[in-house]
Parts: sequence; structure tokens; C-alpha cells
Amino acid sequence: MSLPPVLAKLPLPVIGSPLFIISNPKLVIEQCKAGIVGSMPALNARPAEQLDEWLAEITETLAAHDRANPDRPAAPFAINQIVHKTNDRLEHDMAVCAKYKVPIVITSLGARVDINEAVHGWGGIVLHDIINNAFAKKAIEKGADGLIAVAAGAGGHAGVKSPFALIQEIRRWFDGPLALSGSIATGGAILAAQAMGADLAYIGSAFIATEEARASEAYKQAIVECNSDDIVYSSLFTGVHGNYLKPSIRAAGLDPDNLPESDPSKMSFGGGEGSKSKAWKDIWGCGQGIGAVDQVVPTRELVARLAREYAAARQRLAA
Repeated sequence: MSLPPVLAKLPLPVIGSPLFIISNPKLVIEQCKAGIVGSMPALNARPAEQLDEWLAEITETLAAHDRANPDRPAAPFAINQIVHKTNDRLEHDMAVCAKYKVPIVITSLGARVDINEAVHGWGGIVLHDIINNAFAKKAIEKGADGLIAVAAGAGGHAGVKSPFALIQEIRRWFDGPLALSGSIATGGAILAAQAMGADLAYIGSAFIATEEARASEAYKQAIVECNSDDIVYSSLFTGVHGNYLKPSIRAAGLDPDNLPESDPSKMSFGGGEGSKSKAWKDIWGCGQGIGAVDQVVPTRELVARLAREYAAARQRLAA
């Protein structure tokens, strides 16, 4: 099955994943101008009214870029919506997305028919992130257009499945748009994702170490200096298992090698200022692919590196 038009002409088959707190309009715009899908969580806009301002900035800036560069138009952008019942901003944020006809909506922590139908109503598509084959089937049954397979090693709320197992199980029954997430930080890994059967790579952690990312300098330097040995998988911080940087856990006064389990019923993704954003500000989410990141660079330089490596990997295989 061919990709929907909104994803079919990307210069590089990559979606920049939405990074909680870190993604902002500046990062999204630079990702799109560089030729990959840029994205951010709706909940990054605080207070809620800021989302309207941010979407206006993104759409107007990208439209101006396209007018100035008709031969090199920007890639589309995506907004991530947390569909979990504790997100008390979902209705508001979906209305703002409808106003700007957001081309791609990425849904997380629950698949909902009404959300999918709303996005289809304004002409957008929905990609739903999943951590196993059962959740993938539920998402498609409820009307999602495509899937983001979040495999072992991904930053933030990651699964435990090998990407080989996850992709092959999904491709046995689904031939629609499929992105792969999990330790992808080089152009060769992008090509490997496609070789396994994914259409697109879903890259997040590498973009934390960019000039445009809304992360502290200490966070960015930790991405540069650490590797996969410095990642811990825990449910303590949000109630859902995810990957985090050990130095930030130690700085919070905790032992990263002896963390207690969290009660999943206590997880909260509400829009209020007292929600989980404070925990994520202090505890840094990160995937296992950061060993490939050795400096903080502008977003355009990171994407250019990925593109060079992707082309070189294709040439190696052709040879």
C-alpha cells in the first residue's frame, strides 16, 4: 500500500517524535523546513491558550517558507494528543487542531473512534503509537490510518518488544503507514527500519541535543556525553514504563539501579500546571540511541547528517 499524500514525498523518511516539554514551534519549524515531519505534544503549550498561538506561528511560518521556496517546500507537521482519560485538555486542544486543520495527529495512550473521525473530518490523518501487536490491531479497528511501533530502546514511554518481532507481526496483517521508534539516531538505522518493513523512522532523543530544543543545557550535554549504559527503564515517574537518563535520576536523589514500581492507576496527563510536567522537567526521558550523538547542533545540521548517512547506507548495500 502506498503512503498517503501527506507522507509520500518526504525527502527523508523520518518523523521527528513529539518530545514532552522539549518540542516547541522553533524545533517543529526547523524539522519541517529540513524535510522531515516535525511534531510536538499539544500539552507542551501551557497555558492551553498558547496552543492557538503556536499553531498560528507554525502554519504561517511554513506557508511563508513554501512561498519563498516553491522547489523545496516544507514537510508537514504533526501534533501529539494524549488520549488518556486524565487529559482534561483534550477537547480544547482538538478544537484548536481543527481550526488549523493539522495535517497529522499522533495519538497516544488510548485509541478513540471519535478522535479519529474528528481528524478525518478536517482532512488530516491519525498515526497511533503502540507497544505491541494487540494494541496495534485495536488502533486500526478504531480508525487510525497508521501506526507508530514503539519498540525497545525508545525514549519516553517505550515498549519492550524487539523491533524485528514487532514489525514482522504487524506486517502480517497491516499494509498501511508504519513508523518505527527505538534507538534510531543514524541514517543507517533509518534504512534498517525500512528494510524491516517500516515506511518511516521515528526519531526523538537525537533532537534533544539541538539548538532549537527547549531542553536545559545540562540535559543536552547529558545526551552528548551518555550512551545506552546510562539509560534506565522505569514506571516510577508517570505510572507507565519509560526510558530515562540515570544522571538526572541521581540528581533527584534517587538510586537509578533500585527504583520502586509505580501504581499505574495514579498516572496523570492532565493539562493543569500541577501535572506530570514537573517530574519530566527534573527526570530526563531518553532513548538508547544517544551513543550516536556527540555534539549539540542546529536541527538542520542533524537532519543533513542523517540524510548523508542514509544515502551512504543505500550505496553500501547497492555495492
